[in-house]
Amino acid sequence: MTRTLAAETPPLDGITVVSLEQAVAAPFATRQLADLGARVIKIERPDGGDFARGYDEAVHGNASYFVWLNRGKESLTLDVKSEQGRQILTELLDTADVLVQNLGPGAAGRLGLDPATLAEHHPRVIPCSVTGWGSTGPWANRKAYDLLVQCETGLLSVTGTAEHMAKVGISVADIAAGMYAHSGILTALLRRATTGAVSAVEVSLFEALAEWMSNPVYYAHYSGRTPPRSGARHATIAPYGPFGTADGTILLVVQNDREWRRLCAEVLGGPAIADDTRFATNSARLAHRDELDTLIAIRLSALPTSQAKQLLDDAGIANAGINDVADLATHPVLAGRHRWHEVGIPGATMQALQPPVDLAGVAPVMGDVPALGAHTDTILAELGHGDRIALLRAAHVV
Repeated sequence: MTRTLAAETPPLDGITVVSLEQAVAAPFATRQLADLGARVIKIERPDGGDFARGYDEAVHGNASYFVWLNRGKESLTLDVKSEQGRQILTELLDTADVLVQNLGPGAAGRLGLDPATLAEHHPRVIPCSVTGWGSTGPWANRKAYDLLVQCETGLLSVTGTAEHMAKVGISVADIAAGMYAHSGILTALLRRATTGAVSAVEVSLFEALAEWMSNPVYYAHYSGRTPPRSGARHATIAPYGPFGTADGTILLVVQNDREWRRLCAEVLGGPAIADDTRFATNSARLAHRDELDTLIAIRLSALPTSQAKQLLDDAGIANAGINDVADLATHPVLAGRHRWHEVGIPGATMQALQPPVDLAGVAPVMGDVPALGAHTDTILAELGHGDRIALLRAAHVV
């Protein structure tokens, strides 16, 4: 069952993407292309496939990572290290538009899938390489995993409490790289369509996350002060963080002087507080944050969460509840905006989130998550190998 939310032709209809992918970053990029209507042929090892299939069994026996990252794709099992497997891959690339790979360091070159070799034999194919530290440079041959990249970019130095560093709870480096790979591929497709020129795309996990770290890097480099780890509080803005209520916790955010004065007048009940020299500017509030937080905590701790939220809403002060991931699954905004849609997964169905980008007049394609090798026979038949499938399977090529 492939679910198209409306009947319009999707934007990438007619585009074929061949992907030698695993884990998170490259699959995230190609899943977004599939949501836009591209045909994504996911090449997997015959002896188990993408290792993300085995991360867990949380979603009706399927891995939560895998079902998130691989809907709408076709799974072809293929041993690309074998001579016959490489020939089949060559035939796929003869009619492909994009090749995506996040193979280990040097593997693409050994398979003849590096941009230079690909340009020689398949000049229309846009190559996209997702690497750990870049394909050149002193760390080109090092392995990269998400937490390693979080460490090297300094993310852990600004995440956590003053006493304890903490990693981000999601695969943020992989996700960043997948997003940039996706936008880079779209840009390369546009350039090819308008000029005929084919651009190779490369994204590294390290440089993608380094871009996201630009604000603290610039702050530290030019001020000489490293932003402190501040838990759930903002490192450089106050008040900005969680506060206890009579029956829970609420997070409030003040971004400017106008909001600060409203908070004092309408929530704290003391307009004069706004001009207290300890709190009159954001820099002063940061310097006296503990005193400020105590002042706010005394007021909010006397109120139930519902009343505190209403008081902040009435004053125009941004606030939020502190949800867990189970709360997100039942969040009224997602339900009210109809963001959940059913897709097929191996052996069952699941509710999946619609892509966050809405294009007027265009509906996303939310296809099934493929079982390992589910499309192998169909794709081989398309390539003219229908009568050889049994032999290829017996030789463990597919």
